[in-house]
Order: sequence, then structure tokens, then C-alpha cells
Amino acid sequence: MPKFLIQATYTPEGTMGLLREGASGRRAAVDQVVTDLGGEVEAMYYAFGEDDVVIIIDLPDPVSMAAVSLAVKASGALRTRATPLLTLDEIDEAARRQVAFRTPGA
Repeated sequence: MPKFLIQATYTPEGTMGLLREGASGRRAAVDQVVTDLGGEVEAMYYAFGEDDVVIIIDLPDPVSMAAVSLAVKASGALRTRATPLLTLDEIDEAARRQVAFRTPGA
């Protein structure tokens, strides 16, 4: 199952909701969204700095990740980035594939 790293920053409205609901309430909401799509939350951490929350999730496919991303961003409560995560075996397989690439101007 594809794995994704989610990095998110709360907007002021999202932060107010977090303060009212607490971190465990937000974890329950994330779990619900991900499991409803057939996925699993591997880890969820709060941080300070550029990102407020970091989540690692498994979802059945990239379309499911796109659906989550669209719904979350449309809420206006968070700004998010989703990064696909690849295993060592997947990178080894990619390194073995032949790619016909021509550099610009060559």
C-alpha cells in the first residue's frame, strides 16, 4: 500500500479548533478519514517550527491521497504537503529501469 508523509500547518481557525478539541480529538478525526478510505495511520506527531503536525499514512492509492488533500485544503483549517514515500526496494527497482532522457540543448 502506498505510504505518504503529510506535513501540515494550522491556519488561525484550525489552531482554534485544535485548542478546543485537543490533539487526541484531531488524531481520532485523522484515523476516521484514513480508515474510511481503506488506509492506516502509521504515526502522527505534533511539532513546532514550520510544520505543526507530521503524519505518516498508508492509503490504497494516490487518488485516495488526492481526495484527502482536496477535502482538507478546502476546509481552510490547514495548509498541507503530501510526499509519497518509497521503500528501498522501490528505489532499487527504479535505479534498474532504463530511462531515455536527453538534456536540454543536447
